[in-house]
Amino acid sequence: MRSLFAFLPALFPAGSARTLRDREARLTHMALHDQETGLGNRLALERLASGPGQTYVILLCIDRFEVVRNAIGYDSMARLLIALGQRLSALSGGNPVARVGGGTLGLVFGSDSDEAAVTLAARLCEAAHSPITLNGAPVDIALTAGVARAGEVNRNVPSPIDRASIALDQARATRRRAAAFDAERYGDPAGNLSLISEMMAALGNGELSLAYQPKYDFRADRINGVEALMRWTHPRRGCVAPDLFIGMAEETGHIRPLTEWAIRRAIADQKTLAAAGHRLAVSVNISGRLLSDESFADFALAEVAAAKADLCFEITETAVVEYPDLALRIVERFAGAGISVSLDDYGSGLSSLTYLKQIRADELKIDKSFILGLDQSARDGLLVKSTIDLAHSLGLKVTAEGVETPTALALLRGMGCDMAQGYLIGRPVPLAALTEQLSAPADDLKRARQA
Repeated sequence: MRSLFAFLPALFPAGSARTLRDREARLTHMALHDQETGLGNRLALERLASGPGQTYVILLCIDRFEVVRNAIGYDSMARLLIALGQRLSALSGGNPVARVGGGTLGLVFGSDSDEAAVTLAARLCEAAHSPITLNGAPVDIALTAGVARAGEVNRNVPSPIDRASIALDQARATRRRAAAFDAERYGDPAGNLSLISEMMAALGNGELSLAYQPKYDFRADRINGVEALMRWTHPRRGCVAPDLFIGMAEETGHIRPLTEWAIRRAIADQKTLAAAGHRLAVSVNISGRLLSDESFADFALAEVAAAKADLCFEITETAVVEYPDLALRIVERFAGAGISVSLDDYGSGLSSLTYLKQIRADELKIDKSFILGLDQSARDGLLVKSTIDLAHSLGLKVTAEGVETPTALALLRGMGCDMAQGYLIGRPVPLAALTEQLSAPADDLKRARQA
């Protein structure tokens, strides 16, 4: 077969060679440039990133881009991007700037380390903050930057431009001006996607289990309850972090079957404990996403009533924020049916006295971030003591999480705390190990009683 180029002389007469070269040059320029601004495009940036040496891709995005664009119009936004590109090029020593998409510009530069690259990116953001004048009026902008090393090998995100884009999102999520791509934080989304279907299968094949962490009652001087914590032992991945699979279950809407399984399992394990002579209240964590689900509430109430179980449902105070009326009504149904309600992780977020007053709870759990520093921080001690007093005045019992030292336990006892939970009292263990510990208290628990 004859080459296409063999027909070119017939298609283009002898005098049109220059026309052909001009047309090829125009096509090449169009392939490498953004048509709206004339800046280089993603393909041009990819070519620059493939160059020799230790190079970094930096993406800089205009904060609240759509708001700014809607305020000044599309034509003015194109001119603003051109002016910003020129400014960034000048600030970076003449490096060409490309438009990757929307309000995002990119450039490539050399640097000795990730830290130095992020520092440079932050400086570019700060230096580019001065207003850009359009139509005689100044337009203020702010930038956020993401940085990625071009030569880095990453199976999940092979393109350095994509890694820089993810780094930009990571910078915004942590409210930083600039950030380097964090592979560990990004994880493996593609692999995690299959994790959900595997998790649903695990509900019925024995891979999921509950571990139980004991709660020590100061006044009764014994373990009077446990918190059920979900565990997943995957046949290939090993132990899957609860934050990973529970978080994904919440995001994908699969948290309900997971929680229903946990309630049924907790009820069955409570019966096993009772048969061995250990009558303990069992706490189960309830996702905030389920506190707006009336049918889930119907299920939970029916299961507890049928088994006459002594369960406590742990919820976070922020769980009622999205649908407050419905969530408070469901909590009232739980409390009215004799199911204890515990406010978990109190103090870890924006603790609201309004919700604390409205939620019909029985227990307040002080977040471990305050308890871990109790030995050294007088400020933490003051906050913990005032929280205990406040909770007691509202008729709530108080559990301190994260108790790891005898000193912390002694301080909590002196403050009038009701219960303690943490590694000093006991780590989360399977049901069989818990039964054994309750039959023969561990040395740590003996020390806790003597503290």
